[in-house]
Amino acid sequence: MTTEPVEIPLNQYRSLQNLSAIIRPGDTVLWGQAHAEPVTLIRALVQQRAAFGRLRLFIGIGVAGILQPEHADAFDFLSYCGTGENRKLAEAGVLDFLPVHYSQLPRMICSGQLHADVVFLQVSKPDALGRYSLGLAREYVSEAVRHARSIVGEVHPDVPWTYGGPYLRDHDFALLVDSTSPLPISARPLPNPVETEIGRHVAGLIEDGATLQTGIGSIQDAVLTHLKDHRELGVHSGSIGEGIACLCEAGVVTNSCKSIDAGLTIGGTLIGGAPLHRFAHLNSSLELRGTEYTHDPSVLAGIERFVAINSAIEVDVTGQVNAEVAGGSYVGGVGGIGDFLRAAQTSRGGVPIIALPSAAGIRSGVVASLSGPVTVPRSDACVIVTEHGIADLRGLSIAQRIPRMLAIADPLHREALEREVHALMKHA
Repeated sequence: MTTEPVEIPLNQYRSLQNLSAIIRPGDTVLWGQAHAEPVTLIRALVQQRAAFGRLRLFIGIGVAGILQPEHADAFDFLSYCGTGENRKLAEAGVLDFLPVHYSQLPRMICSGQLHADVVFLQVSKPDALGRYSLGLAREYVSEAVRHARSIVGEVHPDVPWTYGGPYLRDHDFALLVDSTSPLPISARPLPNPVETEIGRHVAGLIEDGATLQTGIGSIQDAVLTHLKDHRELGVHSGSIGEGIACLCEAGVVTNSCKSIDAGLTIGGTLIGGAPLHRFAHLNSSLELRGTEYTHDPSVLAGIERFVAINSAIEVDVTGQVNAEVAGGSYVGGVGGIGDFLRAAQTSRGGVPIIALPSAAGIRSGVVASLSGPVTVPRSDACVIVTEHGIADLRGLSIAQRIPRMLAIADPLHREALEREVHALMKHA
């Protein structure tokens, strides 16, 4: 059994100046996303960028705010999403996108379609056996660790030691340094009244004993606040946040009814602050796994009563979902939405949910035709939820779906939406 981490001397490579001896021109450098961004290493990479030749950076959700558009003088930026700090890179035209399902990323890394020459890791202090934990994230990083030419790590005292492997030792790193830089943080506003009402509707679709997947955002946070009276819930998700931690500590999430991984909360990354880190530290009932496990269709197929809760930018009246582009800007991504929704559609007792406000500013969330790409096709029918109600599109024809979608649209947009739908159907 793992004991409390202790101080163990790092290997001999302690200077960040050694980056220039590790990274080669043309390399692809990859690291963890969101709160798992290795801040010290990224800053050093940016500061020394003139020394490497041109590099490609594969980045996930950005919250540290270190990468800037002007750094395109030395870096080619690639991501699966335009979320967080990535938006400014996208709007500057320097961020390219990989529009693939999240479950494909490990296979792409393994096959070499997505290179991972050098991997930057943010790791915990080692345990008594000298094992460094990947701390806040596994996801696609764990597969990259297996295939990278070089691994560079920063050890942070505030990163929790988490279960799920892989665990690394001193000799696994080409460079290992201490870091005391503040961990990346991202502001999480409290759900507003609209999001709270959406959360109430979604919570009503969740039965006791169900296994949950939740995306990232205030709507999902609102759903979790309405589950305090539920019982014996389980979790198998890409991300774990403070809302899930609170339900675990309150005894609502027990994972006792899960058809796989009974007794364990399964996730890919931790997104939250110090309370979440304290919950996760040395918590053997929580395991972080790689994307090849958390998102794999063959794994997800074994989960009964799987409820997938995700958000979108807009949904058309036939059930097509755009979770990528708003106002011509790439602000989201394909991510795991397709993986999880498809699993919930095929799960016995499962519920695939898309939850979104009926309007964002002057823009309707329910539309006659999408303004961006089709992230989820209408053939993968979901349960669509706005603050105005629930439209279960499963098993319905197009003609049956339209009135249900109109009923949950923003009342201020319904009349114009009906006219637009009528015109489209007339010319279809």
